[in-house]
Amino acid sequence: MPDIFDEVQEDLRAERARQLGMRYGGAFAALALLVVVGVGGWQGWRWYQGRESEAASNAFLVVHRETEAPGADLKAAAGRFDSIAAQAPGGYRTLARLRAAALKSETGDLPGAMAEWDAVAGDSAADPLYRDLASLNWVLHGMDTQDPATLASRIAPLAGESSPWRASARELQALVAIRQGNAAEARRILQGLAADTTAPQALRERAGRVMAQLPSA
Repeated sequence: MPDIFDEVQEDLRAERARQLGMRYGGAFAALALLVVVGVGGWQGWRWYQGRESEAASNAFLVVHRETEAPGADLKAAAGRFDSIAAQAPGGYRTLARLRAAALKSETGDLPGAMAEWDAVAGDSAADPLYRDLASLNWVLHGMDTQDPATLASRIAPLAGESSPWRASARELQALVAIRQGNAAEARRILQGLAADTTAPQALRERAGRVMAQLPSA
């Protein structure tokens, strides 16, 4: 069902933007202007961190804008995001790795993208929101290459009620169940999604379409 996978990817991009917007608001713009001025000891260290964050912000935004230009060299951009990740502090390191992974996937380097997502998912220093997003992408893009049991175990923690990604995670659980040949389990999950008024409308509608394609019980 490649069309379904494409729709899931688009929804994950939209949901990622919504989650990050809710969580950080105008932080990106603020970071671009952040310079902490101080003298000696702790203040000096904070100034240095601010300078590093500003540099990472500027570099990230420059490469991001380049990827949106017609005819952009996306493979080269992925490499530049990797370079930013190697030097950037904290959140920008994670953002750069996620952006590099997306571009690698888009340009056909799926093993490289999977490695990036796996690394972010396992990075205890990264924000849990980013780590879970990386796991979602790892499962989605590994649907045809990874062991179904591994996919199921990776996505299960993200499907709980407290997870901000629970609707997308449950959809992926259904797709994993389909791959395992368990149509009954897939139908159960999809029925729940279709009736979940907190889930995005597009996801609920897609759940109904996928159910219609499942073999009759």
